[in-house]
Amino acid sequence: MNPYTRAWPALLATAFSAAVLAQVAAESPGSQQPTGPPDGDRLPPVTDAMLEAPDDGDWLMWRRTLDGWGYSPLSDINRGNVGGLRLAWQHEMASTGIQEATPLVYRGAMFLPNPSDVTQALDAATGRRLWEHRRAVPGDLTTYLSGAPLKNRNLAIFGDTIIDLSVDDFVYALDARTGKPTWETRVQDYRQLPAIQGSGPIVARGKIFSGRACDYRYSGEGCSVTAHDARTGRELWRLFTIPKPGEPGDESWGGVPYERRRHVGAWMPPSYDPTLNLLYIGTSVTSPAPKFLLGGNDKQHLYHNSTLAIDADTGKLRWYYQHVVDHWDLDHPFERILVDTAVTPDPREVAWINPRVVPGERRSVVTGIPGKTGIVYTLDRRTGEFLWARPTNFQNVVSRIDGATGAAVVNPQALFTRANEERLICPTTNGGKNWPAGAYSPLNNAIFMPVQNTCAIESVTADAIPPAGPASAYMIRSQRQQLPPGISHVGTIHAVSVQTGKTLWTFDNTAGVLSLMTTGGRLVFGGDVSGSFRALDQDTGKVLWTTNLGSPVNGFPISYRANGRQYVAVSTGTSLVSSGVSRLGAEQAKGNANTLYVFALP
Repeated sequence: MNPYTRAWPALLATAFSAAVLAQVAAESPGSQQPTGPPDGDRLPPVTDAMLEAPDDGDWLMWRRTLDGWGYSPLSDINRGNVGGLRLAWQHEMASTGIQEATPLVYRGAMFLPNPSDVTQALDAATGRRLWEHRRAVPGDLTTYLSGAPLKNRNLAIFGDTIIDLSVDDFVYALDARTGKPTWETRVQDYRQLPAIQGSGPIVARGKIFSGRACDYRYSGEGCSVTAHDARTGRELWRLFTIPKPGEPGDESWGGVPYERRRHVGAWMPPSYDPTLNLLYIGTSVTSPAPKFLLGGNDKQHLYHNSTLAIDADTGKLRWYYQHVVDHWDLDHPFERILVDTAVTPDPREVAWINPRVVPGERRSVVTGIPGKTGIVYTLDRRTGEFLWARPTNFQNVVSRIDGATGAAVVNPQALFTRANEERLICPTTNGGKNWPAGAYSPLNNAIFMPVQNTCAIESVTADAIPPAGPASAYMIRSQRQQLPPGISHVGTIHAVSVQTGKTLWTFDNTAGVLSLMTTGGRLVFGGDVSGSFRALDQDTGKVLWTTNLGSPVNGFPISYRANGRQYVAVSTGTSLVSSGVSRLGAEQAKGNANTLYVFALP
């Protein structure tokens, strides 16, 4: 057994009577006594087959399926009746702080991540609490971790366990029926190689896959993607996102010593293709961001701002595609959407096309908006070949992409060459696109993307990295935030054809827009910074239903079935993105409460 793995007596195969459930809970420090799952004491183990093809009524992972679609096939709530949607129940979450949660739902039981390593199980039909687990948070955590280490975007489920990443850099499992801890494994020591586990893992083929945001003040050894055994927590492999001396990509850093290569994180969950057995995950910017402070503006500094395709069995890098050399903190770690589609990019709307693309040829692609620039990229997911790309929001950092090679050419007017020179940069570090997820619908082969329209005057704070390391993560000063020229709204939802790249419709919103979900009822659900939560028509973008929840809708919406009834759930709270873009909008939310809201038809 891994020396960093701890196991507790499991009782996982036991038939759980109410008495046994109560006894196990009483013996579990940090877990409150459960009342039992909503269907009695039976939650069948979740298998790999279930994760690859989940029941229509379940939401078993971050974007529901391993391909990252964010799509529920349920259609009881549809365009014809969504106007009758009403609040079914609500739940005050257990802790304060940044809140960007995705509930999981399995067989009528909901599992909800809260900030500060609090996990709750609820009856998905009523909101009745089944159990709660509070993991101890070390008192010195913020001494070693900068940023916002206490947030938690998602959980995973496998077998009889709920699996998560802790704020002090463990991967751990709880009994799904009781909340009792079953095992935990240290990923890395937060006092030596601290990392923010802001996003939880996904599970596929019995493996737990996760990335993390590595702290800029420490060695790049903390920047990694890992796989662990989903049954035991044993580490299986670890891929570092910064090349070491002598490794492929080492030369791309221009001689920068390894100890000064920092901060290339993979801080959102990956996607997985079971046919190719490949994991797809994106990476973030270096620290500092302006490359003249590192190896030079002409160097790639791999593997930052890239899509990585990783062999899920070995952890070996199969291919990579670098979206842009980033001088501005425009990370590219967001959802990778996997689709099989005909590829016919329309040159009237698609700015950059590979000349080798045969119009109408069917391809397995990875698509979406992977980074803050707001550019849609479509790549062949077998090989990483660039197929086409196009912008959505106004951006001035990428001047063009070479269709034949896929290489992005940086706008020279956006480059920094010395301290204090000012540049108008669009978008800002808030995006464009950011972690609020877009979604795909197979009903019209389209992606739906929440983006912001932002610009700012930016400059570099120093001409060199201080001897003790960067004084701030990116060494960039951002000021005078503003909307792009000629634009009066902060948020826009873009509906884009996956086959052609054409804009199907846009929805402009005074306030910044947040995560989206699609359903078999031909609906797009999503919220905004002002607290509004809406259902839009997938085909037209027309608003069919709206309500205001009083706080920014920072959670990832889901839909599920419980007791034969379809529900839509989303949570509110505060986040760095909603706080950042709210400064540009006239509409403001009245509060920032961490609350889960669940809706259904009467």
